[in-house]
Amino acid sequence: MCAPGVAAANIIEQYSGQCVPFARAVSGINIWGDAWTWWDQARERYDRGRKPRIGSVLVFSKTQQLKLGHVAVVSRIVEDRVLMLTHANWSRFDGERGRAEQDVTLFDVSPRGDWSQVRVWYRDSKGLGGSTYPTYGFIYPAGGEAPAARPLPELTSRAPDYVGSLIDAYAR
Repeated sequence: MCAPGVAAANIIEQYSGQCVPFARAVSGINIWGDAWTWWDQARERYDRGRKPRIGSVLVFSKTQQLKLGHVAVVSRIVEDRVLMLTHANWSRFDGERGRAEQDVTLFDVSPRGDWSQVRVWYRDSKGLGGSTYPTYGFIYPAGGEAPAARPLPELTSRAPDYVGSLIDAYAR
């Protein structure tokens, strides 16, 4: 869960830590362990798939660069191949990792358009990073659960930069 004393409304602004507890706190998906293990853990507990939904968690595969994988929560769907994510521990802030970022561009670069390969906006380069990351897919929050198990309404900002997101994705 989030750091002690951090209200739900402030979790995105004040969070400092790993991606897993952040994704669990803001999505309501109650899975523990390294990020790359979430996909198999979700089997028979949550619906999974290759189509993004707001509040779903995208599970990044374990790779040489992402030794523990990564998880990020879908905050906006911009178009068929462009999403916005809210996640933690990706970009550096003042040289340090661990902070949360809201409405970050994610671009589907998979040949079939199935979100199996993505590029992620990276703060240090002020655009999409140069790496392509494999993903397992999206884990969908369970419907009909108690409000505490639903994605936080603060998952997205009031005025996300849709145009900037599209420019990040398509301008090279």
